[in-house]
Amino acid sequence: MTEQVPNTPAQIRAANAQNSGKRDRDLAESIGLTEGQLVAAFAGNDVTRLTAKLDDIFPMLNGLGEVMALTRNISCVIEKVGQYDNYHSGAHASMVLTDEIDLRMFPSHWVHAFAIERKTDSGVKRSLQVFDAAGDAVHKIFLREGSDLDHWDKLVSALASEDQSQTLDLEPRRPTEAPKANPEKTEILRAEWAKMTDTHQFMRLTSKLKMNRLGAYRIAGQPLVRELTPSVISPMFEQVCDKEIEVMIFVGNRGCIEIHGGLIGTIKQMGPWFNVLDPRFNLHLRTDHIAEVWAVAKPTQRGPAVSVEAFDAEGGLIFQIFGQRTGDTDHRPIWNELVAALEPQPEAALT
Repeated sequence: MTEQVPNTPAQIRAANAQNSGKRDRDLAESIGLTEGQLVAAFAGNDVTRLTAKLDDIFPMLNGLGEVMALTRNISCVIEKVGQYDNYHSGAHASMVLTDEIDLRMFPSHWVHAFAIERKTDSGVKRSLQVFDAAGDAVHKIFLREGSDLDHWDKLVSALASEDQSQTLDLEPRRPTEAPKANPEKTEILRAEWAKMTDTHQFMRLTSKLKMNRLGAYRIAGQPLVRELTPSVISPMFEQVCDKEIEVMIFVGNRGCIEIHGGLIGTIKQMGPWFNVLDPRFNLHLRTDHIAEVWAVAKPTQRGPAVSVEAFDAEGGLIFQIFGQRTGDTDHRPIWNELVAALEPQPEAALT
């Protein structure tokens, strides 16, 4: 018999009590809810609903001191320790730019926000969590041992919403856009690609040609792109670690992209999860979700920007990794050599 989905806040809280060892995301999925619905059910208990406006939230984050920033999609999680600062507001895109916490935020997807204070065996765990219109997590901020609790209290009081209801009005989850190519415009794509002077021009180019990222990769051909076998990902990270190559790793969802810049150290495979477990940077990647991998070269005024990009079976971007940029160059020869030696997808090797 199919288990009934909890449909009242009280039923959701009861289901949570029966599964206290599960993470919110896993529990919500197991009982047929979104994570946002699960969190909202505790409003007025250990949860306070907040405004989700970036221009209200981000000016107050610096006062928390050192925290952990987390962004994820269904296949990859990135966690960075640092302090929020250098916030740049924008109607369509906003930014946080520090050496450790580097974010790109898209305000239209910041819909529901919560302050959570949860009692655990090791003490009270405090976090600020933001969800999109479908109730999926966009970005989370976790306080650490040295975070300023007085400022946390001020932040929660200042940002608290008049609406403290325990339910969410949700919109349907938008499906992943399938790969979209326009083979009749392949030569235009290749010619315009070669003229690029900045990586940010790429998305404007594909939009103009009525394509998307993966669709363009599938038709562009060498030397612009090269399809790799998905099994290269773990060995690639191992080489980045062993050769001490500074990289930039981008992980995101529709509402937020979080970026790690620098070295990676401790790596560990745990079942399907590939993990980077450094003191101030963690990455958790479901390698079994990777369906396509592409090595991509984009011209810039400061030299070629070479990336490795992984996609899931639906065509969703899981992560991107580049050689870390410096002040006057967009490429690192040792990174470019590593990427050039990665094993191609067998079908691609024959074409």
